[in-house]
Amino acid sequence: MPKYSDHQLRLAAKLYYVDGLSQTEVSKYVNVSQAHVSRLLALAQESGIVRISVEEYDPRDSEAEDALKKRFKLKAAVVVKSYPNMPPVNLRLAVGRFAVQSVVGLLPANATVAVSGGRTLRDLIVQITPESRPLKAVLQAMGNLDSNITPVDSQELGRLLASHYQSPFYSLSSPAYMTDRKSRDLFLQLDQIRGMRERFNEVDVALVGIGNLSNSMFIERGILTKKDLQQLAKAGAVGEVCGRFFDENGRECPTVWRERVIAIEMEQLRKIPNVIAVISGADRALALRGAIRGGIVNSIAIDDMGAAALLAQ
Repeated sequence: MPKYSDHQLRLAAKLYYVDGLSQTEVSKYVNVSQAHVSRLLALAQESGIVRISVEEYDPRDSEAEDALKKRFKLKAAVVVKSYPNMPPVNLRLAVGRFAVQSVVGLLPANATVAVSGGRTLRDLIVQITPESRPLKAVLQAMGNLDSNITPVDSQELGRLLASHYQSPFYSLSSPAYMTDRKSRDLFLQLDQIRGMRERFNEVDVALVGIGNLSNSMFIERGILTKKDLQQLAKAGAVGEVCGRFFDENGRECPTVWRERVIAIEMEQLRKIPNVIAVISGADRALALRGAIRGGIVNSIAIDDMGAAALLAQ
């Protein structure tokens, strides 16, 4: 690797950062190839010649947070600023990155945490830095959607969260839906499943995603057909949490899906001290309002457009 003089480092830094010259132009003054200029600039930062200062920026909308907490009596609200026409994937990334610190602050030491599936939830959990304080346990809150376990599924998110905290992870090890109620009831009698259902009564915090009838993992993965969606809408469903469909008042809808699902019970969710919904997008407003109204969710992490849509409900 070439050895650069202090003079070269300082000159390159001045020309590039102060005078605004391009790297091609800088290369002519410091007598190195253009390909080496970026290395010169990196060394100038490492040696302290260049000290970059950025004005403080708050990525959160505190006014919206206060309005949500007051309007819906929430324990906590984290609202992340966004920009018009952001693609959903970028919006999820923003919520995950800028809400993670606040959400981690809502996880008490030695807590038992249940985790559902969710795309925005995944983008938050991957941002968590390893913690020295362990959780008591992390639980998979719902069964697997299909045999292809993806990074946004409850099982993988629970495992990832547990690894961040060096904590035990308990898997539900079951499908999200059985073929019929009889099969579901037989499955619930298995010792492992019964043990998990008992552990759900010990949960201190739940991290959940909220879906609706037009945007959810169930639709993305082809679990729900057009006919299924029509039947759910007819039953009054506006949202889904942990594979359970609920109406605008947060009541679980009496459908065949309720008779087939293997997941934490709705009443168990309501008894958890803090259920944090991590979502993005304005299209979840009706579903989120129902979850809050029904006592399923009492804290949220969301983008500002989603927050505005919720406040408009």
